[in-house]
Amino acid sequence: MILNAFNRLLAVWALAAATLLAGCASGQRVMAPVEDRSKAPMTGAVVVPAVKVESEKVLPGAENAGKPGYYTVRQGDTLTRIGLDNGQAWRDLAKWNNLENPNLIETGQVIRVVPPNAVVESSGVVVRPVSNAGTAGKSPAPLPAADANPKNSAPTAPATATPPPAVSADEGLAFIWPASGPLLAGFDDAKNKGLDIGGKAGDAVMAAADGQVVYAGAGLRGYGNLLILKHNNTFLTAYAHNQTLLVKEDQKVKKGQKIAEMGNSDSTSGVKLHFEIRRQGKPVDPAKLLPAR
Repeated sequence: MILNAFNRLLAVWALAAATLLAGCASGQRVMAPVEDRSKAPMTGAVVVPAVKVESEKVLPGAENAGKPGYYTVRQGDTLTRIGLDNGQAWRDLAKWNNLENPNLIETGQVIRVVPPNAVVESSGVVVRPVSNAGTAGKSPAPLPAADANPKNSAPTAPATATPPPAVSADEGLAFIWPASGPLLAGFDDAKNKGLDIGGKAGDAVMAAADGQVVYAGAGLRGYGNLLILKHNNTFLTAYAHNQTLLVKEDQKVKKGQKIAEMGNSDSTSGVKLHFEIRRQGKPVDPAKLLPAR
């Protein structure tokens, strides 16, 4: 009898232990998913929408990307650099693109780099419409009457449908040397986009032709104290590494006028003037447009 009571006690103890173990096992099965979820990264809910919003952002001028006469801003660009490379004043670029703050342009933004009334050919050449201001209000001259006898008619030059673009005036612009020092380095399209002219600190730097100052400052990396003159719709000249700038933006200057003093700002090779001529923003060899020395 005592043995039966002892066996029943063992059975109760075994049942209680089994129940406790089952409860623990059940608790593990319930808690395991909670434990896993708490350790799972939550970045998916935050990062994915942010990337999606960024990819859907439409930058100003995106509809003009790739069109002639427009430029897509790249990292590191400034409006001054874009203007120099396209033969334009940075103030004009700001006006044509309605830029309230010309210092804030975004990578990928597309901006107009030709005047609104300009026509850009597929070759990239900018053709500006010929002004009719001089003939406004005038009736066209009557055509001469045809001679009844073709034999008596003098030969006439064939009529042209439209006048050619006024390029000759641009091409005929006469430049002078902007400094009198020796030539230190010639033009190299890959390494040197102009001429390097030697001299002493303070030597005169002169305007190579009549023009207007479209940039005066030191905001263009690699050029130091820089002046950019616009001479017409085709040509710009640039004067870099000056010690002192003597003219201001928007100021008109005459050929031969002293506009700066030579220096070595932002130059590691001593005192020199770095001089560039740009035709529609593209560097050309100044030696081919300057008089022989």
